[in-house]
Amino acid sequence: MFGSGSKNTDTTVSTSTLISRQTEVIGDLRFTGELIVEGRIKGNIYADDESGALIRVAETGVVEGEIWVPSVVVNGLVKGDIHSSRHLELAAKAVVMGNVFYNLIEMVMGSEVNGSLMQLARAQQEAKRLAGADSKVLSWEAQRGNESSDIDNDETIVD
Repeated sequence: MFGSGSKNTDTTVSTSTLISRQTEVIGDLRFTGELIVEGRIKGNIYADDESGALIRVAETGVVEGEIWVPSVVVNGLVKGDIHSSRHLELAAKAVVMGNVFYNLIEMVMGSEVNGSLMQLARAQQEAKRLAGADSKVLSWEAQRGNESSDIDNDETIVD
């Protein structure tokens, strides 16, 4: 309508959301694009893996909850688990008090993780291994359950 008449056919919109230093958000948050946290979030943060979303927790930023975002950059405090399916960067002043699940990770000298680091492919293999062990236990318990018994496993008999 206005301008040169050429149309922009790119439908992807890169948006940034800022949680400023004076802001506190209480509750879960779902976003697309980029989220910059300079303030405080008390709740879980979610973004779809396909969205290519990025969260940046600045030096003054605090997140009290889990982060489930494809790309994560931390230079502040995270009290909760981080699940990053693409790229995770822990800058010099990053402090993570929780477990970290990542695909690719960069850690700068000075960053802290008080929890476990688990590479996603290994975490998935471990989950499959544990699921296999659980199914074997369940199968064994099911076979045992077919045996007739007069005593329920949850009951205690006192003479």
